[in-house]
Amino acid sequence: MPPKKKPDTAGFDQLKKDLTQGKPGQLYIFHGEETYLRDSYLRKLQEAVLTGGLGEFNRHDLGAKDMSPHALGEAVDCLPMMAERTYVQVTDFDLFKAGERDREEYVRILSHLPEYCCLVFLYDLIEYKPDARTKLAGAVKKAGTEVNFARQDQGQLVKWIRAHFRALGKEIEPRLCGELIFLCGDLMQKLGQEIEKIGAYAKGPSITWADVEAVATPQLSAVVFKIADAIGEKNYDRAASILGELYQMQKKPQEIMGALGKQMRQFYSAQLAQSSGKGADYVARLWGMNYPANQLMNSARRLSLPWCRQAVLACARTEMAMKSSGQDDQELLTALLLELANTR
Repeated sequence: MPPKKKPDTAGFDQLKKDLTQGKPGQLYIFHGEETYLRDSYLRKLQEAVLTGGLGEFNRHDLGAKDMSPHALGEAVDCLPMMAERTYVQVTDFDLFKAGERDREEYVRILSHLPEYCCLVFLYDLIEYKPDARTKLAGAVKKAGTEVNFARQDQGQLVKWIRAHFRALGKEIEPRLCGELIFLCGDLMQKLGQEIEKIGAYAKGPSITWADVEAVATPQLSAVVFKIADAIGEKNYDRAASILGELYQMQKKPQEIMGALGKQMRQFYSAQLAQSSGKGADYVARLWGMNYPANQLMNSARRLSLPWCRQAVLACARTEMAMKSSGQDDQELLTALLLELANTR
């Protein structure tokens, strides 16, 4: 598969520029995986628009159930009370699934937004899927800014993590920040919770790996990586022990199987990359990783290309058996670990 494209940051850059200049626009579409960052900028936008003591009187919220061209038209036409602007927020309404007649009305409304109105469509529980072929998409693009709050890259996250630890009176090395991202994932909401726990636990002025390992809650992919790494070392006992820990964490066998299958495909792709002279950066782009893929490459070097190919096929067979054979899922997963540990 081709490397994943980097997310478009033009809308995010425009939003930051608007806020820095103190001139929020008239229409924004907020969407994306990075909810911590999204909510932070949503608050900044609200503060910039809803100024004065009567700010909340100039805020109008519409949910998906309340949304209609009439309701939206009334909200955006409502004049500000003792302030310069009004703020209208529509949450989890799929514009592009509206009926044809309603879409025509939305085009008309978005094309004639009053200068005093700041309208935000917030996509939280549903995904934003614009249809570029429609007039509505053209109206959104012309009148406003689509802001994709995508997962942040390694460099941005490291700066953010270090700043948050400093706020707690702690220091942390950039290398250890990378380890924390690998262990807990790259979403700021989860990382923020882990930083609070680690900062409260650590006794010294500098965070150590022992502090991280003691209290941080690892994501499933990080634990499964340890299983796959142990299998690569032919250490079945260690792999089985880690699998037992996952069962104690109430992880379902099919969930573990999905993560293990993906890990084996990543090993396979790392082997293929190495054989064609490509490095960790290529593999990171291929899988959309926001952290260096050095650990993946190092583990893959202990394996052979034929072994990785057999492992991918064995995982696929086991996953299919879980869905169709009626056998016990835990027994199938245990049998898979034995097969991989004994594969030459």
